[in-house]
Amino acid sequence: MTRLRFFLTLSIAVSCFILVAACASDDNQQPSSAAGQQTKQATQAQQTAQSQPQALADQADADASVEPLRIGLMLDFSGGLAEYGTAMRRGFDLAIQQINAAGGVWGRPVEAFVADSTLDPTVALEEARRLIEVEGIHVFVCCTASAITLAVIDLAAPAGIPVVTPSATSPQITIAEDDDFLFRATLSDATQGSVMVKLAADRGFDNVAMLYRNDAWGQGYAESVENAWQGELVSIATEPTQTTFVAELQQSTAQGAKVLLVALFVPEAKLAIREALELGIYEQFLFSNATQSLQVIEAIGAEYLAGMYGTGPASAPEGTSVAAWEAAYLETYGEPPDISYVKETYDATVALALAAQAAGTTAGGAIRDQLRAIGSGPGTEIIASQESLAEALSILADGGDVDYTGAATAMDWDQHGDLATGYSSIWRYTADGNFEVVEIVTYAAP
Repeated sequence: MTRLRFFLTLSIAVSCFILVAACASDDNQQPSSAAGQQTKQATQAQQTAQSQPQALADQADADASVEPLRIGLMLDFSGGLAEYGTAMRRGFDLAIQQINAAGGVWGRPVEAFVADSTLDPTVALEEARRLIEVEGIHVFVCCTASAITLAVIDLAAPAGIPVVTPSATSPQITIAEDDDFLFRATLSDATQGSVMVKLAADRGFDNVAMLYRNDAWGQGYAESVENAWQGELVSIATEPTQTTFVAELQQSTAQGAKVLLVALFVPEAKLAIREALELGIYEQFLFSNATQSLQVIEAIGAEYLAGMYGTGPASAPEGTSVAAWEAAYLETYGEPPDISYVKETYDATVALALAAQAAGTTAGGAIRDQLRAIGSGPGTEIIASQESLAEALSILADGGDVDYTGAATAMDWDQHGDLATGYSSIWRYTADGNFEVVEIVTYAAP
């Protein structure tokens, strides 16, 4: 019997029973119990049929609430910052491992999708589109470079995908038109100018030349240094595609600079430093965060770089969260990370997972709106360990509040998605072909 015929037959039956009941009432003033029962059943059937669409909608909502959280990761794995991207991937993988071992988000293991930006904006956008439109990611850890991050957010924000970048430090990130979908787990380079000025002063340098990369990162870094600088400074933009820096190096000595500040990515930095040494233009260098690299040492030689200083990001030097993370990382990989932004990548991933758990939905706007809450409290203090993450996921599932203190720093974001507190480092190259942190500088927003 078709549904239509069923309801037609049911309606006729109901009408007959009602008529019989009415007649009985007129004759005996007593309701017919059989008719009343049939009427009740018919009414219930009608209500069930009417409520079916809403029931299906409620079931769909319930199914969506347990859909696996899909986290995308896009870093540079094959371009000029591949040394960073490869190391940062370990921080991401550790976070995914711990989150899933702690019970997952919404009681389901999170799913990870990885892409290579290659430092090419065209490739990065194609890969970001694939992750968003084909793989269906809900949140995004992206990207290594500031210029790539700014390109991707133009795609991610309209799609409602929250993005936390572990290493994009350009001040241009702060003012990006991102509809509040872009956050970062590292300090802005707006804080780096004062740290570099401190370093230069401590080293006795008051006349410096700077070569900087003419992109979002290099422009922001150079502006930060220029704004903070007190002595003589010649600042020259260079293009990422250059195959020689001889002209710029010669131009940079116009005011008698004896030290060169290298604000370039690793491939250009290796070339510029080598040319400066070979031509005898500079023997002393200062280094930005992008040149804290073992590849630079291999290309130039430890004997030429030993004792040279630079500045860059840093994590909290101590604390329960730092200790827990370092122990877990060492147990997993057998050695500590040898480059920056690994902890920040872990923190970015964990923050997005906790925000999703708090939101209780895959909707990007709802996840975005929970990011500040899980990082700034009030709530139960959560640290970077599997046991603590399990506690956080349980608390959030019950509607409670948490305050996540990351492996690198507290995830306390301001209205622009910038960290309100954090750390910078003053580091130096060593004679044994490595680098070491010699001072940690604490930053707190005014």
